Amino acid sequence: MAGGAVRCSALLRAINALLLQRRYRAALAVLKGFRNGAVYGAKIRAPHALVMTFLFRTGSLREKLKSIAQATYTHSRNLAYFVFTYKGLMALQSRLQGKKIPFHSFFAACIGGWLVFGENNPINSQIVMYLLSRILFGLSRLAVEKGYIPQPKQDPFPLLAALVWGTVLWLFEYHRQTLQPSLQASMTYLYDDSNVWHDISDFLIYNKKPESK
Repeated sequence: MAGGAVRCSALLRAINALLLQRRYRAALAVLKGFRNGAVYGAKIRAPHALVMTFLFRTGSLREKLKSIAQATYTHSRNLAYFVFTYKGLMALQSRLQGKKIPFHSFFAACIGGWLVFGENNPINSQIVMYLLSRILFGLSRLAVEKGYIPQPKQDPFPLLAALVWGTVLWLFEYHRQTLQPSLQASMTYLYDDSNVWHDISDFLIYNKKPESK
């Protein structure tokens, strides 16, 4: 028992010494990026999938749990693969050119995005749309910082909010097939299901009456 503890302690010391070796830092950063991508993907997808599945999905408990597990695994795997690919290509480019330049980041992320997120499925679609909204904000702020567009005299956010909500509800009411399925489900719950009730039970307590067995 004591011998096993000694061997385990020696192994941990050897691993910690290896982790502190500067010559392996780039490769180890790629591996930790893979780990962080897997963990972060699971942490943000599992709660989202849990809520959306139990709110909107029909089927048995087993089917719902399987759906949650599959969505969580897919998000976790894809993010891990992307971070691994991105950091690996960044390290490779830096090693080949002897320095890091801005194009490296764009090129590495393009390759990773194509390879990992190029398949058009619900998980990848949600991630890409999430990023798209944020890069549009970021590019707008960058354009102001660089002087490409003048600094607004008033906060433009109220106008943006009005246009976004006006557009999405117009699309939902008249062209809802163009919207992403989970958004359709959310808006159906909010705007269509609230038009239907039979008594106090499905007016206040339930959205829809439980099916009688």
